Amino acid sequence: MAILKIARMGHPVLRRPADPVPDPSAPAVRTLVSDMIETMEDAHGAGLAAPQVHVPLRVVVFHVPGARALREGEEPVPVTVLINPEIRPLTEETADGWEACLSVPGLAGVVPRFTRIRYAGFTTDGARIEREAEGFHARVVQHECDHLDGILYPQRMTDLSLLIFAEEMRHGLPHASGVRTPTAEELSDAD
Repeated sequence: MAILKIARMGHPVLRRPADPVPDPSAPAVRTLVSDMIETMEDAHGAGLAAPQVHVPLRVVVFHVPGARALREGEEPVPVTVLINPEIRPLTEETADGWEACLSVPGLAGVVPRFTRIRYAGFTTDGARIEREAEGFHARVVQHECDHLDGILYPQRMTDLSLLIFAEEMRHGLPHASGVRTPTAEELSDAD
């Protein structure tokens, strides 16, 4: 396993749609996934997409850590691998929430996301996964899958006055109606 270099906003690999994975069970895909999980854990992220590690393939890994799930009133989600994922909203309802990203270091912003989704994809064994998600679980899946379409969270923001340097949180956050103020720890465990 290896810790991979994370691409930052502006790199071309983050601006293009990722390619489908022809064989989810290929040894190279298994190695990539293993390295992505190690990289995500090393960076204290909640998720990571293959384009973020300079690999333009439709692969994401994510989890909802126990402490984050407890704060959100949700169930933890173990590390999950999705290859060639698909997302479908289950409602038109969206909610604003603070997000950060390993590819946009030092910044955080308020992003609207669907509150409930169904997602599907494949594991490295070629098994199909299909789940419903809500809350932070739904948010992290949507955030990661956006990377596969060449989208970073600032492109989803509707109010750029709510894009801040995370270290400036010590001075208080800009008011975002209906959005709970996160702690610095919560922002650090975002992708």
